[in-house]
Amino acid sequence: MARRRQIYEGKAKVLFEGPEPGTLVQYFKDDASANNNTKRGVITGKGVLNNRISEYLMLRLGEMGIPTHFVRRLNMREQLVREVEIIPVEVICRNVAAGTFAKRFNIPEGQPLPRSVVEYYYKSDELDDPLVSEEHITAFGWATPQDLDDIMSLTLRINDFLSGLFLGIGIRLVDFRLEFGRLWENDEMRIVVADEISPDSCRLWDTKTGEKMDKDRFRRDLGRVEEAYQEVARRLGILPEGGPRDLKGPEIMQ
Repeated sequence: MARRRQIYEGKAKVLFEGPEPGTLVQYFKDDASANNNTKRGVITGKGVLNNRISEYLMLRLGEMGIPTHFVRRLNMREQLVREVEIIPVEVICRNVAAGTFAKRFNIPEGQPLPRSVVEYYYKSDELDDPLVSEEHITAFGWATPQDLDDIMSLTLRINDFLSGLFLGIGIRLVDFRLEFGRLWENDEMRIVVADEISPDSCRLWDTKTGEKMDKDRFRRDLGRVEEAYQEVARRLGILPEGGPRDLKGPEIMQ
């Protein structure tokens, strides 16, 4: 397939023009960043693993009737997605105190929360992704009250499903980040899950040992980052045979 025009490049992915109108090709990089891009590195094979893991989880969500932008995986590092209008708000669902949340409220990391807590953060590297309220989101026009109702409903459904899915393979879903977009079909719009769901966007702890199996291993210099991502894929039953073989990066056509 001829390489198409690059649309956007983020910290962990590149988006290219898709083969059909209304589609994009999402390419997963091995690049890693943390602490609002102040820490950078490369996790060998991460892009291959995240592509497979996100594909698996998006397909499972689709089976549950949860709409996503995912269409199909194209190869080891690329997937075809629907083009959506991204809502500039990151949605984080927390089940257990960890990371900045634990520090903010002086709660011991690992303490279960009384109930799942959903928070919103404005997507802005320049502003360090500030925590925002529903009032901010609706006042600045990032999303409507109806959009937020849909987002909250979908987030809680996803949390219930993923928590059970991961628990079944010995993994505790501590928290996770979602992005949503508006998918326009003719004159109708619906809110769908966009971006990815992977160890880059979830905190995943082994239920027996408490060992971290996500990007916190990179953030906190814990080592064995590649092995942790591989173990998540292995438990999900989707580790590529022979391990996460690499794929040559795309050649961008001007």
